[in-house]
Amino acid sequence: MGVEIKESRVTDEEFEEMAAFVFEYLAASVENEDEGGRMRWYPWHSADYRHNHILNVVDLAEEIAEREGADVDVTRVAALFHDIAKLDAEQDVHAEEGARVAREYLQTRGDYPDSFVDAVCSSVAEHSYQGDLTDLPLETQCLIEADLLDKVGANGTALMLLRMGYEARTHMDAAEMVERVLERGRDATDRVQSDTAESIAHRRLKRVKWFREWLTEEVAEIDEFDG
Repeated sequence: MGVEIKESRVTDEEFEEMAAFVFEYLAASVENEDEGGRMRWYPWHSADYRHNHILNVVDLAEEIAEREGADVDVTRVAALFHDIAKLDAEQDVHAEEGARVAREYLQTRGDYPDSFVDAVCSSVAEHSYQGDLTDLPLETQCLIEADLLDKVGANGTALMLLRMGYEARTHMDAAEMVERVLERGRDATDRVQSDTAESIAHRRLKRVKWFREWLTEEVAEIDEFDG
């Protein structure tokens, strides 16, 4: 069962303001970096990419929350803030730092109940949890599942192929890179717990398998991987 915070509805206008704040925070994080920055040579460490990833996670988390009976407002707001500190904090503390930023925003820019703020910030702080997802509140589970699923499917495949260019690899290595997406997808499928997330994972994996099959049929001398 999800948390019940029925008095804490977030309007579309409020949510849009939050989204704008998150992008501005990410952009400022990049501007404040020293020359080169934290892995800045990869485009997915830019404010634009990180914000797009966040919005993808929001959409997925909302879908899972609606179908699984979680509190949708808690889930979507937590999803919006989950990676806000990704570009200015170390990886192992970015979740806790994101929760701090989310709490400051929610307590100073709205009249949200403490129970709502606590639930959102708890989900943000726990979104990097590596244990059994059933140990967590349903809203946090939905967020983690959405975060996992954004790296699977067409989006994950496109990112892997982009990475080839930054590693000076050719299209001859494409099947290997796509296989990495499949491995990630299998891992995600093993971790997710909800029926909704599992269904999304299988659907996305199927598309990646189709793409790998096209590669092996149309690009000469590509060795097909098992799977």
